[in-house]
Amino acid sequence: MKILLVYPKYPDTFWSFKYALKFISKKASLPPLGLLTIASMLPQKWEKRLADMNVTSLKDKDLLWADYVFISAMSIQKESVKAVISRCKALGVRIVAGGPLFTSIPEDFEGDVDHLVLDEAELTLPSFLADLKNGQAGHIYTSRQRADIRNTPLPLWELADLKKYASANIQYSRGCPFDCEFCNITVLYGRVPRTKEKEQVVAELENLYSNGWRGGVFFVDDNFIGNKAKLKREILPAITEWMKKRKHPFALSTEVSINLSDDEELIHLMVQAGFDTVFIGIETPNEESLAECSKIQNRNRDLVACVKKIQHSGLEVQAGFIVGFDKDPASIFERLIAFIQESGIATAMVGLLNAPHGTKLYHRLNKEGRLLNASSGDNTDFSINFTPMMSREKLISGYKKVVHTIYSPKHYYARVKKFLKEYKPKQGKTFHFRLSHLKAGFKSIFRLGIIGRERFYYWRLFFWSLFRRPRLFPLAITLTIYGFHFRKIFKRNAASLQ
Repeated sequence: MKILLVYPKYPDTFWSFKYALKFISKKASLPPLGLLTIASMLPQKWEKRLADMNVTSLKDKDLLWADYVFISAMSIQKESVKAVISRCKALGVRIVAGGPLFTSIPEDFEGDVDHLVLDEAELTLPSFLADLKNGQAGHIYTSRQRADIRNTPLPLWELADLKKYASANIQYSRGCPFDCEFCNITVLYGRVPRTKEKEQVVAELENLYSNGWRGGVFFVDDNFIGNKAKLKREILPAITEWMKKRKHPFALSTEVSINLSDDEELIHLMVQAGFDTVFIGIETPNEESLAECSKIQNRNRDLVACVKKIQHSGLEVQAGFIVGFDKDPASIFERLIAFIQESGIATAMVGLLNAPHGTKLYHRLNKEGRLLNASSGDNTDFSINFTPMMSREKLISGYKKVVHTIYSPKHYYARVKKFLKEYKPKQGKTFHFRLSHLKAGFKSIFRLGIIGRERFYYWRLFFWSLFRRPRLFPLAITLTIYGFHFRKIFKRNAASLQ
């Protein structure tokens, strides 16, 4: 049996880092971890190939080679998914589809996909494979149960050309203890965090290392600290020991909730293990809006102080923000700009509220008759799929002002400098220099320091960081490149409104 695992193309978005990747000559941010894990679940004797459309073109001869094409995707990849399905149908290639997009809206693919293997593959893929072996594969496979990810195999990294990616990725847990109204994570994976054992985590790190990876590793968990006790007792000490043994080959990052700031021991253990960046969903400084969307973990706290505490402890905070809540006042746009600048969060993704299919927000708005269409999956593209309480024109205008301001060179570089002044990385932390970093530095000098409109701000930060915070100089240059990408994305998205 010949299997082609196809990962559809991502559009250019905030997190695609398309314009930043060019500086380091990489094709995509992350490999398709889900498909590579699925590959390990398929019979060993089957011949398997990976076609990640984000790093290589998908040719008809690739499709015709395969007995089955396996597709997995996020909602934001829907347009590319449709194109791949059309090509497969035209060539008579059978399709097996799964992952978040197909699990959320399987009805959209009725008649187009031969086999839908939905929900968590650890539960549904074995049934499909057994039926396929017996010549009676069904159309749809689902399960309401939650998988025990302690049985999840190691990804088949040898299928991927790791040199084409900016970072590698690992999954430690699934599920989140919180239940924010707009989030579909609990719909897909539940509220009880399920975790792997320390031996698995170490094996995954070793597997990446053995496949030649050196650099960033992103733990893709939607809330890495969902089970704090296990992290502190088992997982982080095991990672720390492995990293020390391997002389710290990886820089680790992940997603957490803001209550990380309440646990100094946990922060310390994460930093000791090699984590240097965390993404946090802050959403809004408006208390009423936090209550509206059930973001209980963010309520009744000084959010700026929480961010600064984490950054002072050695973890850079990246954050997500949202405008468009029913309770947002007219002043929310200015308040959000002030919050972001004061916090020193350089990578601040501000998006418009959207209602993903199946979320509590989706059902509430549908009941209220305010739902308009499906979410695009990209909340920074100026689209909104429901009728907001604030007038649409006022909301779009205010949102445009926020992103234009925070990513203008004046405000962005000021924020980066504030962060670098306050950031205190682990003592003795080594920043690994590679040829790609050197090339990126020279490209930044030319693109940002010579021909870029931000050159005045670039050179001020360049020399300030070089002489005042030399250990953080590589990070400073990295953030200037990020800023270039963010400005390009928002400028393009805003132009689409014209």
